[in-house]
Amino acid sequence: MQQQKRQPELVEGNLPVFVFPTELIFYADDQSTHKQVLTLYNPYEFALKFKVLCTTPNKYAVVDAAGAVKPQCCVDIVIRHRDVRASHYGVIDKFRLQVSEQSQRKALGRKEIIATLLPSAKEQQQKEEEEKRIKEHLTESVFFEQTLCQPGKNRTASSGPSLLTVFLGIVCIAALMLPTLGEMESLVPLYLHLSVNQKLVAAYVLDLKNSHTKLILLSHYLAEIRS
Repeated sequence: MQQQKRQPELVEGNLPVFVFPTELIFYADDQSTHKQVLTLYNPYEFALKFKVLCTTPNKYAVVDAAGAVKPQCCVDIVIRHRDVRASHYGVIDKFRLQVSEQSQRKALGRKEIIATLLPSAKEQQQKEEEEKRIKEHLTESVFFEQTLCQPGKNRTASSGPSLLTVFLGIVCIAALMLPTLGEMESLVPLYLHLSVNQKLVAAYVLDLKNSHTKLILLSHYLAEIRS
């Protein structure tokens, strides 16, 4: 005898509830927004029954506050704001949508929807645009500050010459200060006398701005070639 397949038991409160939108905004100066529609989706393979609760039921009228949704179907729930006044501007109310199986009383899942009454859609739009501009301005300011700070760090790190450059410069300066080959009146040992070619190399390595020094070395070099 084939046993009937049983559906797994669902844990209370853990069933995801799919409803759109999750936030209702009513505008006092726009009567078309005084009626909002919530859409409850049932993607499951079993029927659901639902119930809509509210923290301030005297401010709202909910059409079909309780009902059922067939499997793989959806249902619209109409909510009307019936107490539009200035004292309610900015007050956040909450709706709770509870769902359960038709054969059970315990709530398998619930979803909260926020409802807010605002004075004007235009004012809200201007406020959002202003906030957007402020955020963009702050983002740009932070970006430029980071851009300015980072090159500064790089300049600080790379502003000083490296040790190799300093050492090479000292060697080249010392080479230029040593006597040239052929100079007899010198207290420096002969093995430290450098040729004109060697001094020219040291001068070009240093990239001396004083062209007079280079000309003197070149004249010495030419004199050596002629001799």
